[in-house]
Amino acid sequence: MSQPMQYATVPWTPNSWRQRPAAQLPVYDDLPALAEVEERLGTSPPLVFAGEIRTLRQQLAEVAAGRAFLLQGGDCAESFAEFRDHTITDTFRVLLQMAVILTFAAACPVVKVGRMAGQFAKPRSAPMETRDGVELPSYRGDIVNDLDFTPEARHPDPRRQLRAYAQSAATLNLLRALAQGGFADLHRVQQWNLDFLQASPQSARYHDLANRISETLGFMRACGLDAVTDPQVRQVQFYTSHEALLLGYEQALTRRDPATGDWCDGSAHLLWIGERTRQLNGAHVEFLRGVANPIGLKLGPTADPDTVLRLLDALNPDDQPGRLTLISRMGADKIEVALPPLIRAVQREGRHVVWSCDPMHGNTQEASTGYKTRPFTRILDEVRRFFVIHRAEGSIPGGMHFELTGQDVTECLGGAQAITEQGLADRYHTRCDPRLNASQSLELAFLIAETLKDYRQAMLEDRHDG
Repeated sequence: MSQPMQYATVPWTPNSWRQRPAAQLPVYDDLPALAEVEERLGTSPPLVFAGEIRTLRQQLAEVAAGRAFLLQGGDCAESFAEFRDHTITDTFRVLLQMAVILTFAAACPVVKVGRMAGQFAKPRSAPMETRDGVELPSYRGDIVNDLDFTPEARHPDPRRQLRAYAQSAATLNLLRALAQGGFADLHRVQQWNLDFLQASPQSARYHDLANRISETLGFMRACGLDAVTDPQVRQVQFYTSHEALLLGYEQALTRRDPATGDWCDGSAHLLWIGERTRQLNGAHVEFLRGVANPIGLKLGPTADPDTVLRLLDALNPDDQPGRLTLISRMGADKIEVALPPLIRAVQREGRHVVWSCDPMHGNTQEASTGYKTRPFTRILDEVRRFFVIHRAEGSIPGGMHFELTGQDVTECLGGAQAITEQGLADRYHTRCDPRLNASQSLELAFLIAETLKDYRQAMLEDRHDG
């Protein structure tokens, strides 16, 4: 077996990834069109700015130190067909609600990162899909091809990247307006509830929490503290993220930071490497090791300690806090065996990372009705085991990573709504993987908030005893 390259001695350029084996990239037959698209993107404005990227890294360093918590969530795969202002607003609103629930319970800042404004490309288990004897390229997300099972729809078209860029820019424009323009003002916390949640069990809990926040703001005013104009009350910092799969697109949006000279990928604030593309000598690791963005690394149950440490050497050789988030996606039945050896290896080497939990991907199953789904109980079980393991290992459970939507879908089983296998067909709208709906997301946030509060109290007691 060939030895991995020593990254510290190998020069990096934005296109050095093209000399490495690349998994999960589509095969385009119109190379002139691909070159034209990448050239146009290369002269377009970046979607995010270097200063925002630096700020997120600073906030993630606080998460790594246990002084903040990371909430990352959003759509499995954004689509061109479902591009509506209300879908963006509703998902943003649910993430705001989840963050408020976690902040109030655990008394710590929550760093909010959306799987939005760029989460278009999807990895696939096979390059081709067969239905009724017909074989066509697999659907790889709207940035590559279309979901319809026809030769025309499944043909990879590089021009779709331009539409994805335009939609991402419009989404970011709305997100910035929502975050900074008054929508996220804590004085409006009562108005964040979605209409279809009013009859749900979570609505009463959320209204009770909102009342307590309103009372706190009233108390601050009575004490002469000007909460009305405080930007931390009226605004939120909200960041975007997506899986960096389509490397030509990522390269085209990479620019130098004029303040530092570092290269930054301007397609999103945070990029992550998936379970299927984390090959040590692969193109995705090569590209992302050279950009200054915070990087996420998905780790499934097959990840071994030696490989993880080598990936840390490649992606964060200077061990800078806030640079690297390790996102475990083990499955509720495997996390207790698979995660502890990774934590011990990282702890032994004294590395500074954010540990986050993706309880979605390892708990996917097929219902008897044929729908791909995820049981709410298994999602919650993996979350709880994640906290227990980190407490036992003396490490910090820093965040959560969810596939969710603000829409009233029926894609994940269970929860207080008690969605059944037969009920999945009612509103099953995902283009790829099943997502938590708004009610399930809030229910999960309340349950996580209790666990996080208990963990932080125990951590303080341990420090006091020490």
